[in-house]
Amino acid sequence: MPTNLTARSVAQLTPKPKPFYITDTLIPGLALRIGAADKGGAKSWSIRYRIRRRMRRLTLGDYPTLGLADARTLGRDARKAVAKGVDPAEAKQEARTADTFGTFATVYITTHVKPKRWKEMEAGLKKNVLHAWRHRLMTEITRRDVRDLLAVIATRAPIVANRTRAVLHRMFNVAIAEDVVEMNPVTGTARPGVEQQRDRVLTHDEIRRFWAASSTLPAEMAAAWKLRLLTAQRAAEVRDMAWAELDLKGGWWTIPAERSKNGLSHRVPLSAPALALLTALREKEDARLKAQKVPTPHQFVLDGARGKRQQSEAAETFKLKDFRGHDLRRTAASLMAGSGVQRLVISKILNHVETGVTSVYDRHSYDAEKRIALDSWARTLTAIIKQQKGAAVTAFRRA
Repeated sequence: MPTNLTARSVAQLTPKPKPFYITDTLIPGLALRIGAADKGGAKSWSIRYRIRRRMRRLTLGDYPTLGLADARTLGRDARKAVAKGVDPAEAKQEARTADTFGTFATVYITTHVKPKRWKEMEAGLKKNVLHAWRHRLMTEITRRDVRDLLAVIATRAPIVANRTRAVLHRMFNVAIAEDVVEMNPVTGTARPGVEQQRDRVLTHDEIRRFWAASSTLPAEMAAAWKLRLLTAQRAAEVRDMAWAELDLKGGWWTIPAERSKNGLSHRVPLSAPALALLTALREKEDARLKAQKVPTPHQFVLDGARGKRQQSEAAETFKLKDFRGHDLRRTAASLMAGSGVQRLVISKILNHVETGVTSVYDRHSYDAEKRIALDSWARTLTAIIKQQKGAAVTAFRRA
């Protein structure tokens, strides 16, 4: 039964063995809950209301932090919201989660990260960050919080800590642009992990061993590895190559923007050996279509070589010390530079992000230069495989 509450009567209420409510006569639905005596008898304010045919209860705050007068003010505001069709409990929940790290991370991943990286980034944040910050407000996260979190990650995975720092830095920069926070707490923090720039380049003998071992693999897997060396493109870009991206007659492979690391469409000239590998796969695919009477080909060129585990197992057959797949891209770039290809052209082939004046004013496609360079690299590679002395150095100059 509603009671004419006063500040004095509220203060004098004592707990009982079981929790109970005292309702207010002035603000309908406003109630003070008194907890069980053996639980401490804590007091808290709430208000009950009906909206969309449902009874709801909204917690307003604890007594005595929230006194009777303030509780009535909040209760009155809640009832005004209900009169306008707004559920104050839902509004409170939205306000609580709108700018939490967990909520913003979800928005960031789905709107600012390429689809192909969603799962990777989501898994990384879940493993390294969300357990600590999911319910933290973005505005409450400090530079010290960042340092402490990265230090914990660095104890088990220093390089992962560096990658996490980079992700957080980009995320908070976006939050600044969207007026969620006013400063980036990652700015001014050091990279916790010490990284050494890898400079592994395969020797000529290692290239021959790699090529010979690749040739023993199934056709699609062999092509996947050889194309990485011939084209100098990234592993994922080669692995997910689609037939729709290829112009075998013109000798071009166009990597769409959504698949390239820098978000820009990238045209890769196909040298004679690269075209030979792809043409053989195309003929095999056409034969399959004809035999099975299937109207359309597989989407991906290298369907049988897209699994990371399959790739790793295949790499073991090369028997190269301290080998990583990315070494092929570095080897191609290094040997192109050694045979006279300009660094700018190599950068265009590698599809590196450009900065400064070049990125603004240089709109030249470099298609011709890239073709000359990759054709030259194919001749250099062939000369290395066939052990033709001197040919590797002069191949580009004769082009």
